[in-house]
Amino acid sequence: MTEHFPPDSEDHLMAHPDPPDPGADAPDAVAIVRSRRDPAAFAEIFHRHFAAIHGYAARRLGVDAADDIAAETFLTAFRKRGRFDPERGTVRPWLYGIATRLIGLHRRAESRRYRALARTPAEHTEDGHEDVIAARVTAGGVGADLGDALARLPRGDRDVLLLIALADLSYEEVGQALGLKTGTVASRLHRARRRLRESLGGVNPTLIIEETPA
Repeated sequence: MTEHFPPDSEDHLMAHPDPPDPGADAPDAVAIVRSRRDPAAFAEIFHRHFAAIHGYAARRLGVDAADDIAAETFLTAFRKRGRFDPERGTVRPWLYGIATRLIGLHRRAESRRYRALARTPAEHTEDGHEDVIAARVTAGGVGADLGDALARLPRGDRDVLLLIALADLSYEEVGQALGLKTGTVASRLHRARRRLRESLGGVNPTLIIEETPA
């Protein structure tokens, strides 16, 4: 992506090779509020969370697309920092929600990626999210079918499933990320697990993702 930050704000986000020392251990919400007066303070959010957001996007779309998704996530967060309300949740699910919505714009590419990985022998798959999830499945042969099973899930169910599996968000945090009630998160996750169970030949989906909310 070839977008550039204005000199007094967004270019400061990428300018520091190391996280800035002043206030580096301040809570995320404090950094967001401070960045409304001092845009450079947003660099703290970038340095704390960029690697995790990039990794999440890479596991869903691949490394090449993740570069753009992660960069756009933080550009969007910077522009909307004035709307962030710490009373409604923390910064982490807020960022994952932005990233998930951006990934949703590439849902066809994501489905193609799942199906391509499903056709690829396990020893030839890249170190991606299918491996992360499939590593939790002990029944032989399930990993080969997992990509296709994920591709068949409705987007909303898949988002909930992967935010819990990959981002390690709690039910409440997934709700904050996607603007859903906790009960809706639970029902979507239950439906996704049921469909995965059916697609994977009856394998217990709790072997993929723990049943208990974080």
